[in-house]
Amino acid sequence: MVEPLHTSSNGGAERGANTAFASEKIQPTTERLQRFDSLYMEAGKIPGGQSHAAKVGWATTLHLAFQSIGVVYGDMGTSPLYVFSSTFVDGLKDTDDILGVLSLIIYTVALLPLTKYCFIVLRANDNGDGGTFALYSLISRYARISLIPNQQAEDAMLSHYKLESPSNRVKRAHWIKEKMENSPKFKVMLFLVTILATSMVIGDGVLTPCISVLSAVGGIKQSAKSLTQGQIAGIAITILIALFLAQRFGTNKVGYTFAPIILTWFILIAGIGVYNLFKHDAGVLKAFNPKYIVDYFKRNGKHGWISLGGVILCITGTEAMFADLGHFNVRAIQIGFSVVLLPSVLLAYIGQAAYLRIYPEHVADTFYKSIPGPLYWPTFVVAVAAAIIASQAMISGAFAIIAQSQILGCFPRVRVNHTSTKFQGQVYIPEINYVLMVLCVAVTAIFQTTDKISNAYGIAVVFVMFITTLLVTLVMVMIWKTSLLWIALFPVIFGGAELIYLSSAFYKFTQGGYLPLVFSAILMFIMATWHYVHVHRYKWELQNKVPNNYVAELATRRNIARLPGIGFLYSELVQGIPPILSHWVEQVPSIHSVLVIVSIKFLPISKIETKERILFRYVDPIEYRVFRCVVRYGYNDKVEDPGEFESLVIENLKQFIHEESFYSQSRHSLQGESVEESGDVMDPAVEVQNETLSKKNSDQATADPRNGCMEEIQVIHNEMEDGVVHMLGETNVVAEPNADFLKKIIVDYVYNFMRKNFRQPERITCVPHNRLLRVGMTYEI
Repeated sequence: MVEPLHTSSNGGAERGANTAFASEKIQPTTERLQRFDSLYMEAGKIPGGQSHAAKVGWATTLHLAFQSIGVVYGDMGTSPLYVFSSTFVDGLKDTDDILGVLSLIIYTVALLPLTKYCFIVLRANDNGDGGTFALYSLISRYARISLIPNQQAEDAMLSHYKLESPSNRVKRAHWIKEKMENSPKFKVMLFLVTILATSMVIGDGVLTPCISVLSAVGGIKQSAKSLTQGQIAGIAITILIALFLAQRFGTNKVGYTFAPIILTWFILIAGIGVYNLFKHDAGVLKAFNPKYIVDYFKRNGKHGWISLGGVILCITGTEAMFADLGHFNVRAIQIGFSVVLLPSVLLAYIGQAAYLRIYPEHVADTFYKSIPGPLYWPTFVVAVAAAIIASQAMISGAFAIIAQSQILGCFPRVRVNHTSTKFQGQVYIPEINYVLMVLCVAVTAIFQTTDKISNAYGIAVVFVMFITTLLVTLVMVMIWKTSLLWIALFPVIFGGAELIYLSSAFYKFTQGGYLPLVFSAILMFIMATWHYVHVHRYKWELQNKVPNNYVAELATRRNIARLPGIGFLYSELVQGIPPILSHWVEQVPSIHSVLVIVSIKFLPISKIETKERILFRYVDPIEYRVFRCVVRYGYNDKVEDPGEFESLVIENLKQFIHEESFYSQSRHSLQGESVEESGDVMDPAVEVQNETLSKKNSDQATADPRNGCMEEIQVIHNEMEDGVVHMLGETNVVAEPNADFLKKIIVDYVYNFMRKNFRQPERITCVPHNRLLRVGMTYEI
């Protein structure tokens, strides 16, 4: 029999159809007529599925790989400027230590950026997007770990979801999924770990420009000894301001501008490395034997462990490969790293090691001292440019992560500009750009040297990498269903190495290592506060939603005026009728001739097809013309302009009315057939006659709408000509009277301060300012 629509406790019901099936012809079968309807359910399970970014040709991949050289690898590529000097801060006492440190560099680069990120972590992308929040959103599609209870069964019907076939590994993943979903503490802990990593990456967006630009500009002292450190810092600040002002042109243009410079830099450092290798000591190639790592620690003990804080700087910017993945694709990142960056930086380190075997006293300024005379000035100019560009990787990553975190309700509203119509995920956020610029200028002006900044840098880099290891392990267990052996080896090998480096970095906590933790603490407080209130706002609306029969009662009240035109009433609630409707009617006893209750919902998916974007439902009584509408976006989707959005919703509404009429007729016809088939065995002639009649009814259902369908569509068209009015709830969120003191401070002061000083909802969504009515309401949470 036909699956009934869900009904609420008070007997109300909604009717509807998913507009995702607009192009399908309704057939008289039970499978075709069954549908999900969770707009009145508290929540629905979402059986997730991994999907991948669309494959692109080799021409586009090489195009993106070239861009990635300038955007992603500037930070790692400029590490040879300061790694050896940061490792041997007290000078080089034994030339054999050079072999040990070089071996550490070689195997650190091979283990973490190459093996872990290029071949494993990049695969854990969310439909082509990377970064900590992409991992979190990917996991949240497989398990209901989101703290906001807005999941719907209809979300499982999207193209980016798929069902898994049963197996032992699937059963194991399902068991872990249930444990996660039933543990509120685990949900909170996973969220806090995610925003901690996110805060660290954004903190890198502050530290990377400071250390890169200061280290590059500081080289001018070799020829301009009269410049003071304050003057050098002033030059660095000027360059930083120019860099951040250039961000508004977008990653596409910035990448093409920077890529040739970084490519020239890689060619230079590789050539200089080969020159030093053959001129000074080709014997350093012995460092490929890991035995020299063991010998190094035996000779140096604790000092060898402390020096790891300098060695780890050889992989700064590794997280940018994953965080910036949305700007490019997996294959482009892999090509850029394996073909260009890896051989270039390894040759640079090998050449410097060969030089230091002969001139160990130059360890404090290894890079510039090892440059051949004729190449000094060209290399210096390119080094300055490359070091400036190095900051681009983390700036772009910060933009991408903020955009994702905002969509998931973890960051105050900011304007996200999509800078490329060709490549999704390339975004620019003006507010974040200027905040990062101010912080970079402040840090550079206060510290003026790279000593303390480099100590902070290592902590931020390794902390993020370790959290990524934990999240990818969870992905391997739940989503990839990897064998237990590989699941165990991944955190043991990579996580163990990262913890060793992290312990060394924390040794210099008081010498500047506190910087990233201070930045992270501030960002975590902002994100946690915003998300906490966001979740409680949604739960308040869910608990106070209007009864389903409320609209039916309105239809019987003669004092309710019907205004001409179409009204769009916005709410975040996706299940049921929001309380803002009853509040509006109480204040202004009127309702538009056509009322659409719109919920804009962002899903943990990077992109949603336009044909699958909108869900419509009738609110009884049908003739009152009140509709529920959920408009779904992925975190990389661009919200349409107001005019575009109105047209999209109205056209889908007309299509919904048309399809719903077919659905009603087909269901009625099918019920008639069910009655006939419930009797005894039919005479063959009667059965043929019934089949013919059924086919005729089906053909009529697909040819003509029910009576009144076209009239209803014409009414919608006429009301649209009378105008569309947008009604937006301006909610004042306060702590409930019996709340504790801390909650009142967070909600009444901290949250409301952020809400008033960041962008308002209509500036983020598709609400036109000139046709906006605000509906004030107070939520007590």
